[in-house]
Amino acid sequence: MSHKPQIRIPATYMRGGTSKGVFFNLTDLPEAAQVPGPARDALLLRVIGSPDPYGKQIDGMGGATSSTSKTVILSKSTRPDHDVDYLFGQVSIDTAFVDWSGNCGNLTAAVGAFGISAGLVDPGRIPDNGIATVRIWQANIGKTIIAHVPITDGAVQETGDFELDGVTFPAAEVQIEFMEPADDTGGSMFPTGNLVDDLDVPGLGTLKATMINAGIPTIFVNAEDIGYTGTELQEAINGDAKALERFETLRAHGALRMGLISDLKEAAQRQHTPKVAFVAGPKDYVSSSGKPVRAEDVDLLVRALSMGKLHHAMMGTAAVAIGTAAAIPGTLVNLAAGGGERTAVRFGHPSGTLRVGAQARCENGEWTVTKAIMSRSARVLMEGWVRIPADNA
Repeated sequence: MSHKPQIRIPATYMRGGTSKGVFFNLTDLPEAAQVPGPARDALLLRVIGSPDPYGKQIDGMGGATSSTSKTVILSKSTRPDHDVDYLFGQVSIDTAFVDWSGNCGNLTAAVGAFGISAGLVDPGRIPDNGIATVRIWQANIGKTIIAHVPITDGAVQETGDFELDGVTFPAAEVQIEFMEPADDTGGSMFPTGNLVDDLDVPGLGTLKATMINAGIPTIFVNAEDIGYTGTELQEAINGDAKALERFETLRAHGALRMGLISDLKEAAQRQHTPKVAFVAGPKDYVSSSGKPVRAEDVDLLVRALSMGKLHHAMMGTAAVAIGTAAAIPGTLVNLAAGGGERTAVRFGHPSGTLRVGAQARCENGEWTVTKAIMSRSARVLMEGWVRIPADNA
């Protein structure tokens, strides 16, 4: 029996923020994978090493966590006043499923750099030294993102002294602006119309919840209402199968209430969104690296789940939701931070702290957010080709 040889596809393995993934130029993909559909999904699954019943992704580029099971496809933008189109695919680890329902805010930090290096950005927009402003169209959610990429001697500068909790080594700072990140597809930033709702969840009872669509659809609840303090690290939750099951039940009922699904059974096919997060007021704790986080150094604590597990730091899109909700008086996030009006918030997460700013305003009883801002870093880890069996191309 003969077997087809492997094929190779140009690719770049990049870290962006506290995530990493495989980046592709759209035109480098096999023709069948240059359009959405089963062929594209099959290729990305094989590249990452999914589905893997062992949960390790040994036979692929994935790292067996939601933060490292990611793919990005970029192309020169056809939209006016944009440089690149950015499409994100969250690859399930143990099932044959690629979720296209949302953005990855962390990998967004690497999009501008990849776009410049891949020749997708007009050279005339790139200074010899200084900051290149890359205008990104986020195709999953239909939003504009602006990345401010440092340039030295005409090339992307990746090294620097910017430190990001959740990332071991310093690098160059990349400021990201998420423009008008709230939902504008006919729905409200608060899909239920309320800043806080009573959400009935089997096994947990009736919970106070802030459900917001800004950056990424997110369900916020109070830590104490579900038996936590807000200082938890990954092992406290990810090793508790019953806790994870309760969080998934909460996520499914919140998704239904937000109108993201029409039946609870659909939640299993929408793993990337919505996110679930729990909040608490400031407390002292020790981060996963052993670094002390003092209550006086943060405005609140937030823990968030991604793809069914507690995230090791914070998803960039969830940070946008946090910053937006914190800027709106009366949300659970705002109340946990002490209430009142604010344009920025520093929150504690399992790996340390993160600051995010947001500009929100209320007009005719409806809240809108102009933009959310945060700083991340990014760098190329490896570039060349990925190889997969030809049967998967």
